[in-house]
Amino acid sequence: MHDHGRFLVAPQLTPVLDPAFRPAALANRAFRQAAQASGAAVPVAVALEQSDGSIFRFATEVLPARHPDGAENLYFVERWLKFLLWSRGGFCVHFAGPQALAEALERHYRTEATGQFDAEMMGERIYERPFKIRLVAPAELPPERAQTQALGRHLGGCRIGFDLGGSDRKVAAVVDGQVRFSEEVAWDPIPQADPSYHYDGIMDSLRRAAAHLPRVDAIGGSAAGVYVNNRVKVASLFRSVPPDLFQRRVHDLFIEIRRAWQDVPLEVVNDGEVTALAGSMVLGDNAVLGIALGTSTAGGYVTPDGSITSWLNELAFVPVDYQPHAPVDEWSKDRGCGAKYFSQQCVGRLAKAAAIPAAPDCPLPELLEHVQDLMQQGDGRARKIYETIGAYLGYGIAHFADFYDFRHLLILGRVTSGSGGDLILSGAQAVLEREFPELSARVALHTLAEKDKRHGQAIAAASLPVFR
Repeated sequence: MHDHGRFLVAPQLTPVLDPAFRPAALANRAFRQAAQASGAAVPVAVALEQSDGSIFRFATEVLPARHPDGAENLYFVERWLKFLLWSRGGFCVHFAGPQALAEALERHYRTEATGQFDAEMMGERIYERPFKIRLVAPAELPPERAQTQALGRHLGGCRIGFDLGGSDRKVAAVVDGQVRFSEEVAWDPIPQADPSYHYDGIMDSLRRAAAHLPRVDAIGGSAAGVYVNNRVKVASLFRSVPPDLFQRRVHDLFIEIRRAWQDVPLEVVNDGEVTALAGSMVLGDNAVLGIALGTSTAGGYVTPDGSITSWLNELAFVPVDYQPHAPVDEWSKDRGCGAKYFSQQCVGRLAKAAAIPAAPDCPLPELLEHVQDLMQQGDGRARKIYETIGAYLGYGIAHFADFYDFRHLLILGRVTSGSGGDLILSGAQAVLEREFPELSARVALHTLAEKDKRHGQAIAAASLPVFR
């Protein structure tokens, strides 16, 4: 395990329960500065291609191969590219840069477990094409070709909105933009191998909402995962369903649900997109990056002109901590990824560090509620958990700002409920003011009022489908 030496810069505001944390934002900055200081920085550019023909281009610089730290190039380019793959997506990486670096990356995706995970997800699972790294001359890099679309904001008629999380499912009955009914029901979809469990649970919530409407004109939903044309590509909610059953029953699950509701317009998108949309609707502004701190981490982005993109925004998988002993994500087996820093999983991990006793088999939603109760009672151990997540978030925002153009950062999700949410935001703000003053002046941090926070997602989801 390599420690990446002098590039792992200690944060000025150390997360109180995680002194070993080494933020990606600071490490990348130190690496870029070293490349420029070498006087012979080597340009690297990539174009990520998606199966619909969209292409997204990015450029960076690396150290000259003969530099004493030249061996670090692979690590920093791979981490940078991993962020791009999970934030943008693509089955083909057109790579304009040193041939040795392209070959080392190709090897990483073919032979390393973490690389194989990314390659399989980007290739067969999401874009249904073999994943590849293609070395090209800079002049051959394909031009950017982006698809954006307006999303949601349709409030007319009688609508149902739902949001499927890893520990609860929320539903709202909405008439002309006004909520008539909303509720959340606990469920446990991740360990379930039989997709009937998921189907029955979703149908139950829809029926409960429909009972409060004179008719159902449209249904909109959000859920963790990647959805293309209402088809499930990759989703943690269905992680335990065997692959053949996934293809037969889960892939078209929402098409089946639409049929059961007489083919009313139905739209399902990633829950992060709906987080960002909810924020944009409440704030009355665009350029919003939304992060939902739930069972895992969901991300969503509304562009400065108010559209969403064909980007993945799967911030659960993006690397945010570069220290070599960072916690391992159980799904991708990679270290230091968002899911372990902005989620109930993070609360579970930090509860141990804060010496809050919990049974080893205590479900994360219950542990979170316990921590929230302790926080309400003024318990200093619980406070440290939220202060730690706040520091993570501040450095995370600076990292996200290298890849997204946003004026508003919105946090939602169960972890942000109660006074802990305010501590997370004030901690993040303190980091930005101390380490990234130019960013602090440009980006406003928000969370929503408690009711909006719990159900804003379902209401925004209800606004997704268009009907005539």
